[in-house]
Amino acid sequence: MTTGRVLAIGFIFFCTAVAWSILGGSVVARTGESDQRLATEVAQLWGGRHEQQAPTATYLVPRETEEEVEGRDAEGKAVKLRRKLIVQDEHAAPLVSSRARVRLEVDHRRKGLLWYPTYAVAFEGHYAFRNPDPVARAVTVQFPFPAKEGLYDAFVLRFAGSEGEAVTDLSKGATVSTQLPPGGEGRLDVSYRSRGLGTWTYALAQGVGQVRDFDLQLLTNVDGIDFPAGTISPTAKARQGAGWQLRWAFESLVTGQRIGVELPNRLNPGPLAARITFFAPVGLLFFLTVMVLLGALNRSSLHPMNYFFLSAAFFAFHLLLAYLVDHVDIHLAFGLAALVSVFLVVSYLRLVAGARFAFLRAGLAQLVFLVLFSYAFFFEGYTGLTVTVGAVLTLFVLMQLTGRVDWNGVFGERRPDGELAR
Repeated sequence: MTTGRVLAIGFIFFCTAVAWSILGGSVVARTGESDQRLATEVAQLWGGRHEQQAPTATYLVPRETEEEVEGRDAEGKAVKLRRKLIVQDEHAAPLVSSRARVRLEVDHRRKGLLWYPTYAVAFEGHYAFRNPDPVARAVTVQFPFPAKEGLYDAFVLRFAGSEGEAVTDLSKGATVSTQLPPGGEGRLDVSYRSRGLGTWTYALAQGVGQVRDFDLQLLTNVDGIDFPAGTISPTAKARQGAGWQLRWAFESLVTGQRIGVELPNRLNPGPLAARITFFAPVGLLFFLTVMVLLGALNRSSLHPMNYFFLSAAFFAFHLLLAYLVDHVDIHLAFGLAALVSVFLVVSYLRLVAGARFAFLRAGLAQLVFLVLFSYAFFFEGYTGLTVTVGAVLTLFVLMQLTGRVDWNGVFGERRPDGELAR
């Protein structure tokens, strides 16, 4: 193995790395373009992010006041006159009790290179509002919808026996009014079935507020749920079948935070293929290093053109993976791309260096540095550790195999007298 051959192999590695960066960039671009377009389509077809807010209630209190108006006296001169009028002041009716039951059933939808965490939601709430005045008042409750582009099946809104008014604008919510006696309480019942996308949140109050006698129970049908930053953790959490039963219960709480649940997402083919592609030069570097050292140990080094075809076979894996994920499941795409790449390498080296070298050395090295290293990206949180352990073990094996190698003899050129040229 001469220095010139090593430089030639390094140049082949550099060119392949550039090709991988271009391929990875194209996958990122395709994923980003499709996400901007398809996310809107999914929200329109299935429903957007649900941000449910607690209902609010108000009542009007008449008040007599005076205002100054322009007028004319008996002689026709302009004068200022004062007249009495009645204005209606709006007051908030306190929410004294909240009971809510929510069921979230995840049903992922795939569009292009991405999976979207869509879900079906069943909401049922029972609230109590109080009229704090010593006289009877007409209390109006407003219930905001969680998403203005959503669909709400089996919607019920009833307040102290009065049915809600017809809904004409989802962005303005639904309203219902009834007469409450002095100091009396009215029960609000609301329920609906809908569909959403992404996270589900519940605002206990508008801005910072105080909630009393609050109890919300939420049931999911999947594991792996999380709580977005800035939301309140549940006060109780228990397993319920394949999912979780969560509960938020507060006697008297002052907060500006929300309750929120982030549902698990499936492995997205586009971003995963891009990460595997960008990491590819690391695997190829390990593979080429092992091939060069094995050739040095056996004194039968491959020609740089052989390394060119081996690098092309590695690149074929990521090229196939990048475009197969558009049409088939990510695991199937990975398996097909790996099978093709390993077949290219083994069948080629069988002709170049024999079946033993092709299957037991090159094939095994490719399985480790291409297939296993790439498959580590399927396990989020363990990718770095897996690659690190593999790299350390590889280093150990190579150090043990080459500990007695005379590198001067490997890379030097012998003179006619038998001495090595430095």
